[in-house]
Amino acid sequence: MSAAATPALLPARRWALDLIAVAALLIVALVGFWPTFGGPSFVLTAIGGILLGLGIAAAGAWRRWGILAVAGVTIAVYFLFGGALALPHTTIAGFIPTLDTLTGLALGAVTSWKQLLTTVAPVSPADGHLLVPFLVALLAAVTAGSLALRLQHVAWAMLPLLGALTLVIALGVPDAAFPVVQGILLAIGAAIWMSMRAWWVPHDSAVDVAQVDHTRAAHMRMRRLLGGVAVVAIAAGAGVAVSAVASPSEPRHILRDAIIPPFDVRDYPSPLQSFRKTVRDQKEKTLFTVSGLPEGARVRLAAMDQWDGIVYNVADGGPGSSSAFTPLRSNMAASAEGVPASLRFEIGEYSGVWVPGVEVTDDIVFDGARADELRRSAYSNTETGTSVVVAGLKKGDAYTLKAIVAGDVSDEQLEDADFANVRMPKLSNVPDDLANIASDAVADAESPIEQVRALETHFAEGGFFSHGLEGEVLSRAGHTAERIATLLGGDQMIGDDEQYAVVMALAAREIGIPARVVMGYYPNEDQAGEPVFTATGDDVHAWVEVAFEGFGWVPFSPTPPEDKVPNDQNTKPKVDPKPQVLQPPPPPQEPVDLPPTVPDDRKPQDDAPNILGIIGVILAIGGISAGVLLLLASPFIVIGAWKAARRRARRNAERASDRISGGWDELTDRAVDYGARFPAGATRVEEAVTLSAALEIPTATALADHADRQVFGPAEPTSQDVEAFWKEIDAVVGGMGSGVGFWKRLKARLSVRSLTGSGRLSARLQELKDAAASRVRREPGNIDKNSTPAAESENR
Repeated sequence: MSAAATPALLPARRWALDLIAVAALLIVALVGFWPTFGGPSFVLTAIGGILLGLGIAAAGAWRRWGILAVAGVTIAVYFLFGGALALPHTTIAGFIPTLDTLTGLALGAVTSWKQLLTTVAPVSPADGHLLVPFLVALLAAVTAGSLALRLQHVAWAMLPLLGALTLVIALGVPDAAFPVVQGILLAIGAAIWMSMRAWWVPHDSAVDVAQVDHTRAAHMRMRRLLGGVAVVAIAAGAGVAVSAVASPSEPRHILRDAIIPPFDVRDYPSPLQSFRKTVRDQKEKTLFTVSGLPEGARVRLAAMDQWDGIVYNVADGGPGSSSAFTPLRSNMAASAEGVPASLRFEIGEYSGVWVPGVEVTDDIVFDGARADELRRSAYSNTETGTSVVVAGLKKGDAYTLKAIVAGDVSDEQLEDADFANVRMPKLSNVPDDLANIASDAVADAESPIEQVRALETHFAEGGFFSHGLEGEVLSRAGHTAERIATLLGGDQMIGDDEQYAVVMALAAREIGIPARVVMGYYPNEDQAGEPVFTATGDDVHAWVEVAFEGFGWVPFSPTPPEDKVPNDQNTKPKVDPKPQVLQPPPPPQEPVDLPPTVPDDRKPQDDAPNILGIIGVILAIGGISAGVLLLLASPFIVIGAWKAARRRARRNAERASDRISGGWDELTDRAVDYGARFPAGATRVEEAVTLSAALEIPTATALADHADRQVFGPAEPTSQDVEAFWKEIDAVVGGMGSGVGFWKRLKARLSVRSLTGSGRLSARLQELKDAAASRVRREPGNIDKNSTPAAESENR
């Protein structure tokens, strides 16, 4: 390679370094989305956004586009490629945008942040959540790439990269992804990039500073060396700090923790309270229909594991409990084993917040007029396999439930299985003799499955069935401690699913068996296997589920057959007067059937609105929006700050003559921003001619002569001379925009042409030439007393 060709290739080498460094550091930052998406499903989208953003940055720097042009191209690229990378399920053939694609992209730029934060991780790409990594990658790449390619100091380009990392952390989950590796790579990458940029700066200069001033060149090299060391130290320290933040000793506090709206399923009555009402009032009514229900499968409403002596309900616990409902999401059963099934539910007379479903639900897709409302208000609990919709289901609603159906588990399979180690909530007000009854029932059982079967048989064969309806033996509704004590203490056990499921679950818990009560629907033997299951009030049931190690929750039915009724139709259960039977303080007495419950279409209301919660959500969403706007506005902020810093440096230069030169440079830089083009190496008089012609500044020539007299004069200008000259410069600069429109003034303020040295020599080199010439003129014997400032200016 020839010496003449080398300078032309060096900028291309620096461009390649900047683009590769920005891409690498952005990839490291965006890896933080890994746990949010539960894997690498976002990687292709993020890389695509990075490449598109860097392409826009490179094209803008090459063609010298302004801020508005870069923003316009970025928006166009977002809509053109966003469908293929972020919303492929809405496109034709995976890349051709449709009206749904464009609508999703337009709305997603505003709403995707909230949707990501209000969806429980890991989120599904099919729900449109890929828009967030795509937007972060695209905007950060455009901003960081533009700053790196257009500005001399690469540290400014680190701001968008750190902003992207902050957004990834704030929008992610408490558990960081590869925090130590991420921090080390960020530190090393930033250090290498900034060090190489600092090392290549001297070689990229068009003129060797040493040819002008050897002493100043040596000083600049030393400053550059020390600056490079400082950059490496700062980058390394920043990397260590990032690593420390990314791998905290406690879970990180993120926006998701504050924005996901709280939901307490215990605000709603236990569905088991309405068991007898359903049997009595909806016996012949079609509550809902199910298409595709596998033979032997059961439709479940709720799984309850806590009893307080009054009602069996979901536990009031934390994560993993039966009350831990989270916003509905896709791909909830990614690791479940079984046969995939698609079930179609159409709601009839059923109403309520509990959603009929099956145990292992992967996704619920609502349709119809209320689809969006139901989806937004839907919550699920993967531990119990149940779901709710706060908006409530009503006639006409429909949804498709994608599920994983496991096969039936036989007693032979469970022969060697132990009970699972499941944390169960504490029970209270359990009848005293229930533990003895349970122990006697399982006395001859050896294995865990034999114990459960013994309990099931004890109640199914030892009791009688009755709903207590007209024409049936008296059987009171409810499952309070008093009702269960009556069931156990009577001459005959008489009840239905509500009482038998509760008493078996309590008995199992008394001897250490993990058990819970489930309420739902399933077809009778005559309906089993039919393509459509029509659920009526006569099909409602309650059963017991027991947790076995390696098999999960297995159902058991302790209720006697419906045709097993007492021989004496007039027999009524009597309360055993034995004192050892628990008689708790009288609870609120229920009517014979069921105490009135809140109508299903009523929503529970708090005593007072959660004002702080609403304000917190608004502030969090506002903070995200402000962060996005700040990221978008960062180029404008950087440009303004850079120009202000340059002006201060010129105004406060150490030497008075340098302050005079800086004033003239400030004038020409503002002219460059307004579109003036100066020939390389022009003198101030020649630049004044250009100013007069391009921007109609009649005083430009006089200012140039004034600057030459001050800079090349025999003595240093006084502080009064400097102040007077800068006052004239400020007056001229302030009047440049008076004759142009608002948009041209704004474009000039945001222009980077003067920062990149476009149209003239760099101001730094000009200052060095002026300083060298000034020193030469002031040496003894070199001052020509007959010379004039104009002639000296021409000699430049």
